[in-house]
Amino acid sequence: MSDTPLALVLPPEALDAARARDGVVLVDAGSPESYVKQHLPGAVFLEYAWIVDRDPPRMGLLPPPEQLARVLGALGITPETHVIAYDDEGGGRAARLLWTLDVIGHRRFSLLDGGLQAWAGEGRPLETAIHVPRPAHYPVPAVSGQGMATREEILARLGDPGQVLLDARSEAEYTGRKVLAQRGGHIPGAVHYEWTRAMDRQRHLRLRPAEALRDELAALGVTPDREVVTYCQTHHRSALSYIVLKWLGFPRVKGYAGSWSDWGNAADTPVETGA
Repeated sequence: MSDTPLALVLPPEALDAARARDGVVLVDAGSPESYVKQHLPGAVFLEYAWIVDRDPPRMGLLPPPEQLARVLGALGITPETHVIAYDDEGGGRAARLLWTLDVIGHRRFSLLDGGLQAWAGEGRPLETAIHVPRPAHYPVPAVSGQGMATREEILARLGDPGQVLLDARSEAEYTGRKVLAQRGGHIPGAVHYEWTRAMDRQRHLRLRPAEALRDELAALGVTPDREVVTYCQTHHRSALSYIVLKWLGFPRVKGYAGSWSDWGNAADTPVETGA
């Protein structure tokens, strides 16, 4: 593999050169229906359910390390592999895979900017052949907690000016008008930045210019000098927010696995409603 690292957010026009390197695996994290219909040449399929765990009503949890090792090995991924991930929705599912890799200490990964939407929308080739990866050995990882926030940690730091909570859900969920748990609303003090605001719909869901995103986030108090915790309903949408913040150069970012399905269904967590 080349010593020059690949970009965290990889533009579609750079994919062919990136894939020519040794040790690169392209992962389609979209829906099974989308993959069967058409996908990027050479992509292997990841079923999203394989990288999330559930303990109803808490959803979107991090699976046991043993499960993650089996899934990654089945995709032909080793600790030395550079994973390039994409999906058919603009990046949420793919970003959840990359967040998971980050949490287990796997640092070689990229998000394909715009995913299938940008690739196909800009006239690049697609295929229907199903690729079965050659299994590899991925040792059972140790989850250090880096990149991951827990309910207990968030509770302990509520009101801490050194931390900001970023809610990536819809406005209706944030204000409490749409309730998807026992209680609706948001974590006290959290700012609202709906996940698709980072996407440019005129450019097939590629990310918008970095400076524009930095300015919008700064106006909400989301600045690089603070630790940022992203959450949504199950840390699916907010996984993209996590990767975007990393791309923007934020040094301390965490994702809240379980997110509102954990917080909103707990009996001892404070909740705010309204804008």
